[in-house]
Amino acid sequence: MKKKSFTTLLLLAVLFSISAQQSRLRDHGIEIGVLKPGPLNAITDVPGVQVGHSTLKKGDSVRTGVTAILPHSSNIFQQKVPAAIYLGNGFGKLAGYSQVKELGNLETPIVLTNTLGVATAVNALVGYTLFLPGNETVRSVNAVVGETNDGYLNDIRGRHVTEKDVNNAIENAEGGQVEEGNVGAGTGTICFGFKGGIGTSSRVLPKKSGGYTVGVLAQTNFGGMLKVAGVDVGKQMGHYSDNFKYATDGSCMMIVLTDAPLDSRNLERLAKRAMLGLARTGGIASNGSGDYVIAVSTAEECRIPYKNDSALQTVPTLRNSAMTPLFLATIEATEEAILNSLFAAETMTGRNGHKIEALPKKKVLEMLKAAGKIR
Repeated sequence: MKKKSFTTLLLLAVLFSISAQQSRLRDHGIEIGVLKPGPLNAITDVPGVQVGHSTLKKGDSVRTGVTAILPHSSNIFQQKVPAAIYLGNGFGKLAGYSQVKELGNLETPIVLTNTLGVATAVNALVGYTLFLPGNETVRSVNAVVGETNDGYLNDIRGRHVTEKDVNNAIENAEGGQVEEGNVGAGTGTICFGFKGGIGTSSRVLPKKSGGYTVGVLAQTNFGGMLKVAGVDVGKQMGHYSDNFKYATDGSCMMIVLTDAPLDSRNLERLAKRAMLGLARTGGIASNGSGDYVIAVSTAEECRIPYKNDSALQTVPTLRNSAMTPLFLATIEATEEAILNSLFAAETMTGRNGHKIEALPKKKVLEMLKAAGKIR
């Protein structure tokens, strides 16, 4: 009897493991684009990049969290990185935009959270930076914090995100596999009327194009007419007739990191292409959607030291003519990151009993199979 019970438990564990492994697009034989992903198909395929989450699920109404992205593991204030921010649609509360626009660099980790948690996250990032060894005389910090509004599933007015949650996300950040779906800043988000969340993907350029890696992480909380691998999934499910059958407003934060040596000007050009990836999923950047892209070069040779005896700064940077493969990589990785957030997310019930169903993967896969999209 005990042996039979053990065998049953083992079988269930194996089935659970298989199910857990099939939470991404490629697990089902669906490939986006033509470029190959990195080994993890995640933003952490870019060397040195780390991601951490703090997930808050409390009682029947707290469904929120924090996600932190670190371009490198050293003191980012002392070793700033080239950066740019592109506003696809500016209905949002992104903090730190103007200095990145003016100076072209990033000096803190990137933090994502909910709309009313931005001020708390900024304060936490300032404290984190001030107390890093080497920053004892620092008197100004430009914290970069993005957000989406998770107020349908989450008691957002309760402002449950604390500075400790932000610090935990930063301290827990690591390389390797990135948890997706209902985690961190994606805990309470909604995408195309289904449960959204955190998703990630990467692309590696061929050696003849430089061999660089582009990684994208998306926090999805927006709407439109869902497309998966070019198939009009939303239309086939009847999500549009004379009007949308669900709210299209929301936001999408897209973080694009690459080890290609780029300056802020070409990083902004790269960031613009992430919006094309969003569009390929059916996103429409509606009037009430805050769609932002933060692009960063992690190339060590491009870092900008806080203190330098020389007034002259000389760093390598790719020519404009070398950008096209990186554009394609960004578009493909953004599209797949968004779709991965949907495939990984699970049905959630939250504030006031509100319930958002997960993407009906079985139905979607049947549509994709009929369209010849599954290998």
